[in-house]
Amino acid sequence: MTDATTELSDYLTLHAATLVTIEGNYAVSVHGEFHVAGRAIAYHLVPDQGFLGKASKWRKLDDAGRLALLQERWNAEVRAKLEAQLVATAEQVLRLAEEGGADPAMALSAFQAKYELARLRCKIAWDRIRAARQAQQQQKQAGDASAAIDLSLYPESFEMAQGMDRHFVAVLGPTNSGKTHAAMQHLAKATSGVYLAPLRLLALENYQRLLDAGVAVSLVTGEQRKLHPDATHVASTVEMLNPNRRIEVAVIDEIQLLDDPDRGAAWTAAVCGVPAETVYLLGALEAREAIESLVKRIGGTLEVRELARKSPLTMESQPLGSLKNLKPGDVLIAFSRREVLNWRDQAIEQGFAVSAIYGNLAPEVRQAQAERFINGQTRIVVGTDAIGMGLNTPARRVIFTTARKWDGSAEDTITASLAKQIAGRAGRYGAHEAGFVAGLDAATHKTIAALLRAPPEPLPTSGFFVAPNLDYLNRIATATGEKRLAKLLELFTQHINVHDAFFVPANLSDQIDKARWLDGLNLSLPDRFTLSLCPVSTKIPMLERALQDWASLRADRRRVPLLRIEGMGGRNALQYLEDSCKLYAAYAWLGYRMPDTFPDGEMAQALMQTTSERIDRMLQAQNTARGKTSGARRQSSH
Repeated sequence: MTDATTELSDYLTLHAATLVTIEGNYAVSVHGEFHVAGRAIAYHLVPDQGFLGKASKWRKLDDAGRLALLQERWNAEVRAKLEAQLVATAEQVLRLAEEGGADPAMALSAFQAKYELARLRCKIAWDRIRAARQAQQQQKQAGDASAAIDLSLYPESFEMAQGMDRHFVAVLGPTNSGKTHAAMQHLAKATSGVYLAPLRLLALENYQRLLDAGVAVSLVTGEQRKLHPDATHVASTVEMLNPNRRIEVAVIDEIQLLDDPDRGAAWTAAVCGVPAETVYLLGALEAREAIESLVKRIGGTLEVRELARKSPLTMESQPLGSLKNLKPGDVLIAFSRREVLNWRDQAIEQGFAVSAIYGNLAPEVRQAQAERFINGQTRIVVGTDAIGMGLNTPARRVIFTTARKWDGSAEDTITASLAKQIAGRAGRYGAHEAGFVAGLDAATHKTIAALLRAPPEPLPTSGFFVAPNLDYLNRIATATGEKRLAKLLELFTQHINVHDAFFVPANLSDQIDKARWLDGLNLSLPDRFTLSLCPVSTKIPMLERALQDWASLRADRRRVPLLRIEGMGGRNALQYLEDSCKLYAAYAWLGYRMPDTFPDGEMAQALMQTTSERIDRMLQAQNTARGKTSGARRQSSH
């Protein structure tokens, strides 16, 4: 690292600050503590002058320029100004709380919002204490409507789990530390149990593990069922939790996804609602404080086991430099489908057979591509961060082609936790004595090295995401008289403004967008709710049109036969097959929930399988064809 880089890092550490990105802008986020009326109040905020500029401007600055800008925007004078601003707000909050007999805690917790400006959070604190004071002064304000959507009562909605004395065992460690082994052994020996996975691929893998151990187990995912007539155990995706079946042992995998704004609600629901005597929580070390906070809130005992990585992970002294330096067993990382296929073609040019793995591929295809690497049919993997979870890719070395990823609004440096999760795939215990990590070029190599050295940033200890189930929405509908699904979902998300923010609404924007057009159809609330959850990306026109057509046919009380989608040739053939596989998966998902309207669920399963096989064959055919071309080119050059 350069002296300027070290100075920048040291300055951030000394001044209790971190760099964050907010809607394509860099900002400095700071934390500390101040005292008012004998009360210690913590804060974690972006100062009002803490924006450092758009990402494009920040990237053009060298480290010395970044340090100078940071010193201008965050220094002792600015901290004093920020804390004076917070003290003034806190004094007002405490005064109003005392006058109205309200608890100021929920208002003061507004000062902890890592990605938000201080002035906005001061306004929220003010709004919260006014709402709390009003609630005290008007005893009936809570009323039926407020009680129906009181997020502070979220855990109590899981009556069976809340009536049990549950013991939680958090098994935390980096990739390749053996977190799963002991938990799955306990699960296999239990009289009943469930394994909850983030991906269908992981559910299937541990379903097979339990089968191999002689356990009577069923597989239950959104799109797939393999039901054992005498099942004592279930392996499923986390969204498929059954909170009404009491069991002995539960294993909840990748617990750090509690912090995911899109899917974290499923992990919150699982921790709050799984009715198991012993609950294993497997995941990253940075989840420890969040787990401790959540278990304290919902009740139960907690045991924490921290594990170390089983094999050493070493950063190479130099970047790879060129694909000519690739070796069998290497994994190349890119962060888009296009770049994966581009780097795959270049690796083939070097004479390697290559597996390609990216998120748009069906789980079965990703597994097939990984298996080809495992059994030696391919010698190199080129993949996205999709390899970071749920795939056994025993690489000797992981090479990042870039340290930047599109986050939906801008391209930015990946997080340290993601870099560590991906890099941790190198040197799988039992396959290699050690793992190695490198960047393709010098800049990427330097960035990845810094990310791997970065201390883990703990998950927040509040703000756990929740999403409403149908019962929750029915309670809101009964209390308010509202029947529109979009409005009910909006009421749920808006409710957080007057509560303590321990539980917060998940990102429901996609569901609300679907709900708006579903509300225009002659469908029951349960039907609209189910269709709004159908896993269809509205960014893919073919899938969005299909869902709209299916919903209209359901509203007309007509059956929806599954039509086999004919393939297309040309350069988009692979993409078309990938989208077709997603359409069959969506039909299968609906087939389990509305079989009277979607009767061809088994056919959808079969077409998912055959289409996945076609995609895998197409990837291999491209491998072979490009390999022959590159081989002929190399021969002609000698």
